[in-house]
Amino acid sequence: MILDLVKPDHELLGTKLDNFDFANPPMDPVELANNLIETMLHHKGLGLSANQCGLPYRVFVMWSSPTKVCFNPRIVDVSTEEVKLDEGCLSFPNLFLPVKRPSIIKVRYQDVNGEVVNDKFIGMTARCFQHELDHLNGIVYTKHSDPFHLNRAMNKKKILDRRMKRNV
Repeated sequence: MILDLVKPDHELLGTKLDNFDFANPPMDPVELANNLIETMLHHKGLGLSANQCGLPYRVFVMWSSPTKVCFNPRIVDVSTEEVKLDEGCLSFPNLFLPVKRPSIIKVRYQDVNGEVVNDKFIGMTARCFQHELDHLNGIVYTKHSDPFHLNRAMNKKKILDRRMKRNV
């Protein structure tokens, strides 16, 4: 089922979420994961967190082969090397901001069955994991930007929005 995305000012986007309780799950974790994956693919995203769909669950999905589903994720180690790249977000259409993040991370999360997974991500997968984890911690990527870059990106967004309206 494709879920609706919340508006950028939705309160859940600024809320740190509690861990998903596999002992007493608030909903079926497999169904939740499938809905998030379907929604992410429908919107052509690289990642999607539950709170972007108005669901207060500590889980996100990331596009890869196979798609990663990360319940109760955390970063356990980061590289000292950081890379600055433009990031976008399904919650903020057409808003692209430069964000500096570690290029390599070691992580721990639970899969849909509640099994603990330890993994290492490099490059775009590492960036996506960090972006989605920020969502679960109530941090949106605009918080990583300075006022100059944010203002410039907002002006570019207005132009992109007008172009998209004309092409509809």
